[in-house]
Amino acid sequence: MAAIFNSLYTGYSGLNASQVGIDTTGHNITNAEVDGYTRQRVVYESSAPMATSSNLIIGNGVDTTDIKRVYDDFVFTRYTDVAADKEYSDYETDKLETVSTYFPDVDGVGIKSDLSDYYDSWQNLADNPDNISVKTDLEENTENLSSHIQETRDQVYDLQKQVNDDLALDINEVNKFSKELAQLNKSIDAVEVGGLSSANDLRDRRNVIEKNLSRLIGAKRTTDQLKSNIQIDSSSNTLTGSYTIQVNGFNIVDGGTYHPLHLEKDDNPNGFYDISYQRQDGTLIPMSEDISDGEVGAMLDLRGHTIDSNTGVPNDGTLQDTINELDSFSAGLIESTNNLYAAGATTRSDSNVLELNGDTPLVNSKYNIKEGSFNLVVYNSDGDIVSTRAIGVDAGTTMNGNSGSNSIEAQVAANKDDNDDGDASNDIDDYLNFNYNGSGNPAVFTMDPEKEADGYTFAIEDNLTDNSFDSGSNFAGAFGFSRYFDGSNAKDIRVNQKYRNDPSQISAGKSTASGDKDVATDMVQQQYEKYDFDAGNHSYNTTTYGMFDIVATNVGTKTNTATIRNDTINAQYNATEMEYFSTSKVNTDEEMTNLIKYQTAYGAAAKIITTIDQMTQTLLGIKQ
Repeated sequence: MAAIFNSLYTGYSGLNASQVGIDTTGHNITNAEVDGYTRQRVVYESSAPMATSSNLIIGNGVDTTDIKRVYDDFVFTRYTDVAADKEYSDYETDKLETVSTYFPDVDGVGIKSDLSDYYDSWQNLADNPDNISVKTDLEENTENLSSHIQETRDQVYDLQKQVNDDLALDINEVNKFSKELAQLNKSIDAVEVGGLSSANDLRDRRNVIEKNLSRLIGAKRTTDQLKSNIQIDSSSNTLTGSYTIQVNGFNIVDGGTYHPLHLEKDDNPNGFYDISYQRQDGTLIPMSEDISDGEVGAMLDLRGHTIDSNTGVPNDGTLQDTINELDSFSAGLIESTNNLYAAGATTRSDSNVLELNGDTPLVNSKYNIKEGSFNLVVYNSDGDIVSTRAIGVDAGTTMNGNSGSNSIEAQVAANKDDNDDGDASNDIDDYLNFNYNGSGNPAVFTMDPEKEADGYTFAIEDNLTDNSFDSGSNFAGAFGFSRYFDGSNAKDIRVNQKYRNDPSQISAGKSTASGDKDVATDMVQQQYEKYDFDAGNHSYNTTTYGMFDIVATNVGTKTNTATIRNDTINAQYNATEMEYFSTSKVNTDEEMTNLIKYQTAYGAAAKIITTIDQMTQTLLGIKQ
């Protein structure tokens, strides 16, 4: 009878094994479209056989030892790595394609076209120096150019702010996933303690989070051991041992512990975030510079990794480079124009409000002042020059200083015979006064009231060392004396308020004489002159047209490169995903075949039990 009951158990074990197989197959089928689900296979082993009295070793059925995932860590690692590359490339390409729309390379559209209209208006003024309608047209075209420059900069800046906001969202997602991952590690350890069970669905969820962290921030997972599951697939394996998630050497998950990333912007006037890593002791370590992969890496490469503590803007980043280049183009246009325009005669010349102490050497200040000199020129009512004085600018020149010094104040006030005529009443110090009350104020040149009443005017004209417009001191341009443009860069460039109110006051010539067109002629020539443009991390020597071409070309080149790279990375991603899916994703056709196989096996095992039942009935019948 023991042998019959042994056979009964054999049938029962077959039923149980088939039932587990059907359950597992059904689980695979119902989760076939679940993101991150890995198909599972039942691991069977023959039960320990029994020895009979006649020394026969009889099989004792089957044992269901485990249910394993069909998972290849090497393929999954490649999959997460290329997923990080794809997320980086997709985000970068999307934002650069947006930036490129701000610089349309179409005839008749864009800043370059506006710049052409601007210079054409100066040419029209040179041809018609006394025509008020031409001056009005110049003011309108200048305002149109200025507005378009400001609008373009604002668009790039707004995009940079959007990227900054996206950065905060992604870092919060990283912290959420890291916390969940640490809890999952604890749950997996609890289920798999002693190695008796496999936490397959928990491991699937962990893989989903690993991929998400890789996509978001390029996180890398490391473990101590990799255990083969060759009994279900030649390439299948399972991770065991210690578990960490790293971002460029920073452990954001360490087993069941996670280290949140901190965002801080309270001290930044522009609201740009700094990212820090929190150590076990609570110390915050800056890590923005160390993140280069995933979507966050793309955000930082676009927005900028490090923030200047003085200005509150990024020191690097594609979008910041574009802003810097646009600012440099605008600053160059403003300064070069104002430096030429200051040669137009006036009775009062105010600078911009300056952040400069009166005793600070000009060439060592933040302003673009170069060693050299400029002329103060006085005109009479007929437009004739009556006095000229060269004001030197060297390494020691300051705004204010005692008599006899080389300060601007002392040089203007010096009692000199500028005309070499022995007349002490017709020199620059007799016509002009200079005043500067220190940082936070404008510097001012004014005509003596009596001389002004007699129709005298004056101008500031740079002395050029080699006839190129950029070879002078840039004194008037850098400080904004008698300026045509207000503002200092692309953010605030505008036509001087005086000319917005009354375009007829625009100076076409250096003197007030009718028909003088020397200023307008210089403005036309300016478009062909080369200047030094300082754009943050890069410097250029080119024309105003050339500088704008650099801005637009850099944007176009970076966008084109990103688009080509994105096509390549997406092809790599699709190929790697297909490889991963071929290993781990559920194939419903295969599962349907398995379902039929287990159904058949279940019926066969049931037949064993039916047969044993009939045998038992026969034995009981013999006894009766």
